[in-house]
Amino acid sequence: MPLSIVHGGDGLPRIILTEPTGSSVEVVLYGGQVVSWKNDKREELLFMSSKAIWKAPKAIRGGIPVCFPQFGKLGALEQHGFARNRLWSFDNDPSPLPPANNQSSVDLILKSTEEDLKIWPRSFELRLRISLSAGKLILIPRVRNTDSKAFLFTFALRNYLSVSDISEVRVEGLETLDYFENQKQKERFTEQADAITFDGEVDRIYLSTPTKIAIIDHEKKRTFVLRKDGMPDAVVWNPWDKNAKAIPDLGDEDYKSMLCVDSAAIENPIVLKPFEEWKGHQELSTVSSSYCSGQLDPLKVLYGF
Repeated sequence: MPLSIVHGGDGLPRIILTEPTGSSVEVVLYGGQVVSWKNDKREELLFMSSKAIWKAPKAIRGGIPVCFPQFGKLGALEQHGFARNRLWSFDNDPSPLPPANNQSSVDLILKSTEEDLKIWPRSFELRLRISLSAGKLILIPRVRNTDSKAFLFTFALRNYLSVSDISEVRVEGLETLDYFENQKQKERFTEQADAITFDGEVDRIYLSTPTKIAIIDHEKKRTFVLRKDGMPDAVVWNPWDKNAKAIPDLGDEDYKSMLCVDSAAIENPIVLKPFEEWKGHQELSTVSSSYCSGQLDPLKVLYGF
């Protein structure tokens, strides 16, 4: 299996996945987090904050953080949960998933500790399989209830995508859908535009979204295709200039080269009975975009027509 472990300058050991065409993924056990995904041309596809903090207790801003057991800020739990700033372990028993020996992948696990149980008194096992193939990055999160009582949670994979210029990006596949506007106390609206474009802060939770969403970067002539299952919602976020300056671990100009489009289960929390397991699936891939009137044919990307 093409996997190696190196130690970065930040002191965190990094798991390196590679595949024959030359693409690579870097994962850190802190947060169980993908922090780099490069294509076969060695171009970085994920955004990492220029002011990211690489040590506890701060979550790493960038890459693909795992938000569990909640997304957002509810009750006494920290925003987006605590899985992002815990030390994960290698998972030696990822069943019932089949072994991933024939592809470049790693299985990680986070189990509830005594400290976690003090702030969220539910016993769980959170697993994550990260797999790399040519032009494709797959994440399979699973949550098992190891408690004696049922519990519920919300979840998200926060995808910090690297873009050339946020004002040149459009997101297709979410038109006509309802969304919660986080800037207006989660008031519910219906998307009226034929695509989401950016000229100011956007912070929305789109509901009951399709399994495929396209993120089109006009300047790079590159499209990210996000496919997901088990996570019906999608969060779209860019803080824009004013909010970027207010976020300590985000550079003032970083907002221009980032966009979060997240796979999530937020509106309807997932309920797990004892010993039940929930499984999600996310696939990120890239395709080169050819343009007609400055616009990609969304049917081709979204439905393969």
